[in-house]
Amino acid sequence: MTRIIYRHTVATRILHWVNALCVFILLMSGLQIFNAHPRLYWGQYGANSDHAVLQIYAQNSQDGAVGTLAVGSAELRTTGVLGVSAGEDGQPMARAFPSWATIPGWQDLAAGRRWHFFFAWLLVINSLTYLIVSLTSAHVQRDLLPTRAELSPSHLVREVWDHLRLKFPKGDAATHYNVLQKLVYLAVIFVLAPLMLGTGLTLSPGADAALPWLVDLFGGRQSARTLHFASAMLIALFILVHLVMVVLAGPLNELRSMITGRYSIPPSRAK
Repeated sequence: MTRIIYRHTVATRILHWVNALCVFILLMSGLQIFNAHPRLYWGQYGANSDHAVLQIYAQNSQDGAVGTLAVGSAELRTTGVLGVSAGEDGQPMARAFPSWATIPGWQDLAAGRRWHFFFAWLLVINSLTYLIVSLTSAHVQRDLLPTRAELSPSHLVREVWDHLRLKFPKGDAATHYNVLQKLVYLAVIFVLAPLMLGTGLTLSPGADAALPWLVDLFGGRQSARTLHFASAMLIALFILVHLVMVVLAGPLNELRSMITGRYSIPPSRAK
């Protein structure tokens, strides 16, 4: 017989979807801002002539414009996706990230910054609310903190191996997070999110005036920009893996649990 459990509270579901909306818009508007100067530096640098740790650009060749992603001295041809992509007229154009990946789709730094700042503060308020609700309801302590047994090397190896084989938990184990989920969620909440906020504030002239120590903390504005971009890409990777796992675990059941709060455990997974 199929078991139905109440998996997510109303507050968790609302905060989750607001966070999802904010993160997607922030990623796309952030790429719009990045396109204005598609180079990343480390330290007190930032001029076009300075050595970039990462850059996306177009260069001419006998076959036309070639999109290139350069990380240090390594280069990768990325024509059609990065550096050079199809414009609105279908013709190739020099652009770090393509129009479909940015908000707005056309090059507009001012509009991108407005979208980014508004949804950044909305995300901060929503995430702070989520953290307060999670702590007061003991959600973090009860559901996210791994036990000593879960952190043992043998258990971690077994969890990784089960994930690689796409072996999903059964019975009561399916009603709570596994240790890999716990560690990833904790890293996002308590490492990546604060890093995004701190580096984002460092890139704001107004915040710099009020909190000048932030620039020193992150090793300069350009280092903060690089860390901001890197943490954003890690969050994008987290979202991608999260969506893939939702599809593999059963998208209808997973989506229903995040919309209605109810999650069904099929007979084959029930004790």
